[in-house]
Amino acid sequence: MAPARSLVLYDTTLRDGMQREGLSVSVDEKVRIAARIADLGVHVIEGGFPGSNPKDEEFFRKLQREPLGDAVVAAFGMTRGRGTTAGKDAQLRALAECWAPVACVVGKTWDLHVQKVLRVDRDENLRMISQSVEFLRGQGKLVFYDAEHFFDGYAADAEYALACLRAAAEAGAEAVCLCDTNGAALPMQVADVVERVAALLGASCRVGIHAHNDAGCAVANSLVAVDRGADVVQGTINGYGERCGNADLCAIIPGLKLKMAVDCVSGEDLAKLTDTARFVAELCNVSPDPHQPYVGHNAFAHKGGMHVAAVERDPSTFEHIDPALVGNSPHVLLSELSGRATVKQRVRELGYSLEDDQELADRVLKRVKDKEHVGYHYEAADASFDLLLRAELGLKVELFSLESFRIIVEKREDGDILSEATVKVFVDGERFVETAEGNGPVNALDTALRRAIERKFPEVHDIHLVNYSVRILDEDRGTAATTRVLIDSSDGRDNWGSVGVGVNLVEASWQALVDSISYGLLRGMTIDREAR
Repeated sequence: MAPARSLVLYDTTLRDGMQREGLSVSVDEKVRIAARIADLGVHVIEGGFPGSNPKDEEFFRKLQREPLGDAVVAAFGMTRGRGTTAGKDAQLRALAECWAPVACVVGKTWDLHVQKVLRVDRDENLRMISQSVEFLRGQGKLVFYDAEHFFDGYAADAEYALACLRAAAEAGAEAVCLCDTNGAALPMQVADVVERVAALLGASCRVGIHAHNDAGCAVANSLVAVDRGADVVQGTINGYGERCGNADLCAIIPGLKLKMAVDCVSGEDLAKLTDTARFVAELCNVSPDPHQPYVGHNAFAHKGGMHVAAVERDPSTFEHIDPALVGNSPHVLLSELSGRATVKQRVRELGYSLEDDQELADRVLKRVKDKEHVGYHYEAADASFDLLLRAELGLKVELFSLESFRIIVEKREDGDILSEATVKVFVDGERFVETAEGNGPVNALDTALRRAIERKFPEVHDIHLVNYSVRILDEDRGTAATTRVLIDSSDGRDNWGSVGVGVNLVEASWQALVDSISYGLLRGMTIDREAR
């Protein structure tokens, strides 16, 4: 636990975050996620409901055997049920018997829920809160009270909502956390309410904020709450959560550390933020948001030529922080908007230099703009740009040359559709002819090409297509429209993109396919040379 009265970062990715639609991870994955979040310097990690299901039971057992360093684990539950005592309530007993040192209990603070959901009177709800907290404190737990729907309850009856917090605080709660459960509160409202709560209760317990993002204000509400006296912030990695998600710790942590000078994590831990965000996304099988603040791939991407030129002279002109502070890095996007500085910087990123060759820089820039004018998209096709650049520099690009390809598509009586491709290529003057079948023309073409060159380049089988997308560029021309194909490939270490454009879908696919494989092979040759 963080030192007394310093800010506590409280992660609920593994409980509240898992309520995001489609999100599900195994027990081992939950353990790995918890370990990475702990390594980030987060103080409390909420693991879920002990005893509620076999997965959470096993998760808590594994965490007990695999401690999380300085981070402490919280178990989650509810205040006692109606018509029973705290000591006899099954959920509270499970919290008490769990080894986790922190128990977080959620209770009602909105009288509407007290009447309609709990179906008890207001005084009984206060007893349910105080008795639950008191029982868990008696079992040696640090108790965090999550005041569900607090801001709605405060708007309906401020004094009763505050009475609920007071009941938890007087029973010994370590913290009372104000939950914007519906995600509807705005920063102005949060600021006023938190300031009042902190003045009333801040001397006796911590005051926390638990924000949801339904109005798009979860991060802002969390930051303004700290500004007005909150010293516990609950959130999730990448903002995962039900509906529109929870407050994103990946934006909150740098906001606190870098913008508000709140020393919530070390600089060394802050630099792990981007890797942590992407690790959790991958383990949750969610595509990382490239535009996510601070940690997104494009968070420090520059596309406009004037922007790139300015950043080249002084990064602070268009970068609000040094990307390295959060473990991210800037990069330049190639497009028809690119200026000379954009091309030069992108070339430097690829390990080349155009500083002493202005004519070459202008020629590369013109080729990029001309090709983007007819539909190419180098922003998403780093491999194709690298090959274009290599060609302009006079470096080797063509590992094989095409004589011809032919594709036959056959629809059979039973409804099956078979594609067969024949590819004829030359490699070092030697002619290779191969035929392959596939579930579509591009799949057949890909397989035939790989077979044709595998004797010269066996490493082609290390290159895998991971995504294939098609876009029609001039829809008004119907079936005669120009098509852009983007292919993402990987060799298991890195990913790259390639692009092809044409009025024929197969031809556009062939261009992207050839660029993808050529880049992967050339890249492998370069890595091998450097390794030697």
